[in-house]
Amino acid sequence: MTVISGEVAAGFEPVREAFAANFARHGDIGAAVCVYRHGQPVVDLWGGTADPDTGRPWARDTLQLVYSATKGATATAAHLLVQRGVLDLDAPVAKYWPEFAANGKAEIPVRWLLSHRAGLVALDQPVSLAGALAWQPMVAALAAQSPQWTPGTAHGYHGRTWGWLVGEVIRRVSGRSPGRFFADEIADLLGLDFFIGLPTSERNRVSRMAYRQPVIDFTTAQPEAIPEQLRDLVAAWRDPNSLSNRAFSVTDPAEIDFNSTEVQAAELPSSNGIGTARGLARMYAALISEVDGIRLLTPETLASATKEQASGTDQVMMVPSRFSSGFMLPTETNPMIGPKSFGHTGRGGSLAFADPEHGIAFGYVMNHIIGGPDDVRATLLAEAVRVALAT
Repeated sequence: MTVISGEVAAGFEPVREAFAANFARHGDIGAAVCVYRHGQPVVDLWGGTADPDTGRPWARDTLQLVYSATKGATATAAHLLVQRGVLDLDAPVAKYWPEFAANGKAEIPVRWLLSHRAGLVALDQPVSLAGALAWQPMVAALAAQSPQWTPGTAHGYHGRTWGWLVGEVIRRVSGRSPGRFFADEIADLLGLDFFIGLPTSERNRVSRMAYRQPVIDFTTAQPEAIPEQLRDLVAAWRDPNSLSNRAFSVTDPAEIDFNSTEVQAAELPSSNGIGTARGLARMYAALISEVDGIRLLTPETLASATKEQASGTDQVMMVPSRFSSGFMLPTETNPMIGPKSFGHTGRGGSLAFADPEHGIAFGYVMNHIIGGPDDVRATLLAEAVRVALAT
């Protein structure tokens, strides 16, 4: 039986039960969950194994790479610049990044980058992994790239390119790299254990990810074995020229080892944020209320940041999705805890969000990368929060 450490406030015991059940029945190896309510922590739990190869236990300060849950942190940085009056989401990207105007992109507003409407999900010529990690070669390639659809007419998940696109706007406006800006203006202010670009001094605290083979190999499975809601996506995955494939093949090689030191040290503002569940929950808590006297965004800025900008069938993921300017919004498959929730998932199961209606901020991180329709871990934890709020 996995030892669960940490604290739970009275009334939030269902979250502890769901967290323990994730280890017993749903595949967790090492994980942590944290919940804030009205600016105060009410759940802070961790357990399991941080490194399956060595058996190193998960500690209170274990750090975890959270893939696309990083986008919520990067979006927060962008909206902080909006709040300060130095970034206008409705201004053309080219106002801040002149090279971006090439190939029909002169009128694309910053907001369309944040809400996945710019059509820049893929590259005609992938950039070397070294070039992507170095930043400038990838940014130059995106500035020169033509959109894959008429910008503003559709939306599609910019799974990897989003980080360089939004990150370069942050860099041009603030004069600092997105990871540095996040560290200086958000993480240090709130005392967050969360990094976009891992310092060498923190490397020994990072967990090692394990990847589960899918129950069904969608690349070879017969159509009748594939859930109906995933058939369009699977068909796209099998087509090497589809946007669904090309969106995740912007580097050469396309596969990136996110356990590697060089990848974790680079700044990939869409996908390599590394931190604790506590750090994510505390950041989201400071978006919707004061945390130790600090609130990151005013109610007016937050309302703008979380207003729906895109909904319907996603051109990349081939399923319904909803986005504000940088945050995922609730859908049937990811309800979070209510219609006012906003946040972001990450590949393989991580989830962080806030719900201003209930005063809730939530962070869940784990090192067993599962994903797919059979991964219920984050959903069960969010449901446990709903149960706690109802009792």
